[in-house]
Amino acid sequence: MTAHRITSHLVEAAEPYSGHTPAEDGDDWIARGLVRGDEHCLAAAYHRWGRLVHTLAARALGDPREAEDITQQVFVAAWRGRSTFRPERGTLPAWLTGITRRKIADTLTARTRRTELAATLGAALEHEAGTEDQPERVLDRMVVTEELARLPRVQRDVLELAYFADLTQTQIADRTGMPLGTVKSHARRGLRRMRHSLAPVAPVA
Repeated sequence: MTAHRITSHLVEAAEPYSGHTPAEDGDDWIARGLVRGDEHCLAAAYHRWGRLVHTLAARALGDPREAEDITQQVFVAAWRGRSTFRPERGTLPAWLTGITRRKIADTLTARTRRTELAATLGAALEHEAGTEDQPERVLDRMVVTEELARLPRVQRDVLELAYFADLTQTQIADRTGMPLGTVKSHARRGLRRMRHSLAPVAPVA
């Protein structure tokens, strides 16, 4: 199952899980099914512990949007690394919590790198000897880069190809192998999130 399909599966699983989980030892049933590669157990795990993962990420990062991205990353990682789960070493929610903490650490590290990059680019502007409007273009690029880094990976990849590689949506579809309609959908959602983030905050009366 590809990352795109896993993500789509998790989005569907955001609705109450309608599958059958045995009343007795349900957690163990989910864990064993996940290790076997049962997609229904992935959906059940997401439904049962997705809120826990999201809460941990939101508290650590202070950003609900990043927490959403982390939550999807955790369950994608759990699916891909399901063969490494050892029930005798701990429970499935404890294992998912461990993955969550690692993803949070990765995100905080990436956030620090983006801050350092912005500082470096800002310093470089002071020594820029180009045209009058060149600094504004560099600043625009910094802002776009910062906001792109906050998007889910698929949306970010599509918009980076459009913005930095100057590709059309048809060309992006050809390069990534995604259907054109999917490319348009990711671009539209990504742009909507960026516009919301970049919208000026109304002053408090």
